[in-house]
Amino acid sequence: MNKKLGFSIIILILLAGGGLWGYHYVNASQKVAPVKATPTLFLHGWGSSVNAEHQMTNAAKKTGVTNSVTQAIVSPQGKVKLVGQIPAHAKNPIVEVGFADNKNVNYHQDGRWLKQVVKKLQQVYHIKSINLVGHSMGNMAIAYYLLDNAHDQTLPKLRKQVDIAGHFDGIIGSNDRPHQTQLASNGKPNRMDDNYRTLLGLRHKYPDKQVAVLNIIGDKNDGTNSDGDVTNASAQSLRYLVSERALSYQEQKIVGHNGQHSRLHENQQVDRILIKFLWK
Repeated sequence: MNKKLGFSIIILILLAGGGLWGYHYVNASQKVAPVKATPTLFLHGWGSSVNAEHQMTNAAKKTGVTNSVTQAIVSPQGKVKLVGQIPAHAKNPIVEVGFADNKNVNYHQDGRWLKQVVKKLQQVYHIKSINLVGHSMGNMAIAYYLLDNAHDQTLPKLRKQVDIAGHFDGIIGSNDRPHQTQLASNGKPNRMDDNYRTLLGLRHKYPDKQVAVLNIIGDKNDGTNSDGDVTNASAQSLRYLVSERALSYQEQKIVGHNGQHSRLHENQQVDRILIKFLWK
């Protein structure tokens, strides 16, 4: 009898746990109140996850500029699972985006995954606009999302874009090296890799006078003019792609030890710059 009772208790605990776990996920079929505020989506880099976004999103929460941090996890098949629920009257809600296939360098595919997240949020919360923040490869997902969808008027409008350590024109050790690329006065690089030549389409597709852009660049100050993985020229080559059509374009350089590629998303100076640009 005691064994049966113990087994029943275990089953009840498991069922209760499963119910609580399921409660934190939001399905499109659920009735959720529309969100009026503009969500800010954070995208991680190659081989990373939403964990790389916590420093920045927690800083925003601690300073009081947001009271809502949720997640959108994308499966390798492009299925989006929303974790947590954005309150109807959320203040500057944040969505940490995670790609399960976090080493996919087919940037058109990464852009499609981002689109699936945006559409899911639109379907569930009826959002009208978004902000996007990317680190490293996350910037390429943003760039290709815009390249492929900038003219789609059914999608929420992009209002602010932050690019951190973006390798728009190559990565050191792959298709770039320090001091190889020089930028003209208008930001045009003297050499372009295949991805950059593809992204040249942004020069006439990027939303016109709609998006405020902030480009954060790292420089270790070790003579390489790079963050260790991305040269300043590669990161700054974004200017030639978007500045003529952006509502505004600005650059911030983080110099020294904390200008290293991965430290840029674990950096209180970057946190302050982000918060001021996005929400103040």
